[in-house]
Amino acid sequence: MFQKLGRSLTKRRLKLSLPPVAREVMRDGLTYLPLERMASLNSELERVVAEDVSGDIAEFGMALGGSAIVLAKRRGGRRFLGFDVFGQIPPPTDDDGTDAHNRFKVIADGKSTGIQDGEYYGYMDDLYGRVVSSFEKYGLRVDNQSIILRKGLFQDTFAPSESDRFCLVHIDCDWYDPVLFCLTSVSRCLNPDGVVIVDDYNDYEGCRNAVDKVLAEDASLRLERTLPHAVIRKLRS
Repeated sequence: MFQKLGRSLTKRRLKLSLPPVAREVMRDGLTYLPLERMASLNSELERVVAEDVSGDIAEFGMALGGSAIVLAKRRGGRRFLGFDVFGQIPPPTDDDGTDAHNRFKVIADGKSTGIQDGEYYGYMDDLYGRVVSSFEKYGLRVDNQSIILRKGLFQDTFAPSESDRFCLVHIDCDWYDPVLFCLTSVSRCLNPDGVVIVDDYNDYEGCRNAVDKVLAEDASLRLERTLPHAVIRKLRS
């Protein structure tokens, strides 16, 4: 009983530590992030803003846009770039484990459920329009200048130039191939002391293998922790 009470109090403190916008997107059912991951994401965001780490903020895998709204709302004058297919996610590949393939079968069979027993985002018509409307509800205009949303496969929509730099990137795209592409691409334009958060590191074998592969090959990246998700820091040279 006391352990259950302790967990309840910890969750209450975590929730109270969140900024209002984070509590609101969770209340409105706009994010799949559990409380612990939302609190961790917000903590990393607050750090890069407080330390004035230069660069833009990006998210790969937006779903209903909840965590993206938090990042965009509290970006501190930086650009926010959001990337998603805005529809049903592509299937996993042979580099993914049975966990990913089993999960995708549920999605493909039309049996996935949404937040608070609502409709699964991958089945929604005009998901892009819904996300844009959610941004507007929170006072954020998708103007494709300061707030940019790009629809399509990541490899088709993300081709950073030499001038593109990032301070915080949230990767929430489940499978081996997209995680490998995003982390490899982002690591080249992540500023020192910038951070990449990989949401599914503990959830899917393919995601974890992709992250571990990049970390083994790039000495400029340091895995700082793996709970409640992977947090990777760009080291100063």
